[in-house]
Amino acid sequence: MSAAYRFIAAFAAASLYLLSIAAVTPAAASGSVVAFRGDVSPGTIVVRTNERRLYLVLGEGRALAYPVGVGRAGMQWAGRAFIESKRVRPAWGPPPDIKRENPSLPDVIPGGAPNNPMGVAALVLNGGDYAIHGTNSPGSIGGFVSHGCIRMYNADITDLYDRVSIGTPVIVSR
Repeated sequence: MSAAYRFIAAFAAASLYLLSIAAVTPAAASGSVVAFRGDVSPGTIVVRTNERRLYLVLGEGRALAYPVGVGRAGMQWAGRAFIESKRVRPAWGPPPDIKRENPSLPDVIPGGAPNNPMGVAALVLNGGDYAIHGTNSPGSIGGFVSHGCIRMYNADITDLYDRVSIGTPVIVSR
């Protein structure tokens, strides 16, 4: 086999490998493919509050991992839910407990407003009390910051939004 043929064959193999990586790596998001252990079906979202990470389980011991902001002390929850609705640029009305803490908040903050805490998109969980959503405060990612919602970078919620559908199971653990 000639040196030129070996070079072309090696180049083709490398190109195919890089294309296969691009198929599972999010382009604009910080999510990365990681090893994942857990008895969870592919397509399930797992939030590990203590890690401040959200995982979208891919199967075969892999998941996409995203950094998140989670509930403050006393405002965290654990359990199972599912995505009830998907919303782009959602308006937000503060629940009564948040309104009591911040009485100057308006009753509704329009979608897309810079002070809207939902960011560019939201995956509303069944029951409507909590959501996985973007944020216009990227410095809050990685902290214990919310009233129970799961916050993501806007680029990450956009990536996740496109990967999941209504009915996707969500597991939150501490």
